[in-house]
Amino acid sequence: MPKMKTHRGAAKRFKKTGSGKLQRNHAFHSHILTKKRPGRKAKLGAEVEVSSANAKTVKRMLPYK
Repeated sequence: MPKMKTHRGAAKRFKKTGSGKLQRNHAFHSHILTKKRPGRKAKLGAEVEVSSANAKTVKRMLPYK
């Protein structure tokens, strides 16, 4: 069997924690930040776990991660 290919777009956007969970970054944190409150910007800067609805799809895109 040939090797599976990693989805390169997904590889740049997601990372796996030590326990195997998938982390992602928030959207809306790159520009137009003047109207956003500091607390909101701080939360957008943090990474969060991928939802259970999307985790299966993301895991399939990252077979070796």
